[in-house]
Amino acid sequence: MKIKWTNEALLRLCEIDDFISQDSPELAAKFVDQIIGHAESLSENPLRGRSVPEISNHDIRELIFRNYRIVYKINGNNLYILSIFEGHRLLRIDELESK
Repeated sequence: MKIKWTNEALLRLCEIDDFISQDSPELAAKFVDQIIGHAESLSENPLRGRSVPEISNHDIRELIFRNYRIVYKINGNNLYILSIFEGHRLLRIDELESK
């Protein structure tokens, strides 16, 4: 399965990096790399994430990494990473790009 990152997800990664970089650029880079690695591991088992509880679309799933939610959608042989955000927050529909 091929992993594709949406602009929304890439923007969220940059925001996470910017925030953590205020304290430590090295830790920020390491943490973002860990998020990317965790998301990319979905190519081996894309169904291991759960359905996103606050929306009624079973095609949109999420994988938890530490206190972040990695939201994704499987479409054929592609897996789209739609967004990444802190786990205490609810997913907003406007964060999802159409895929």
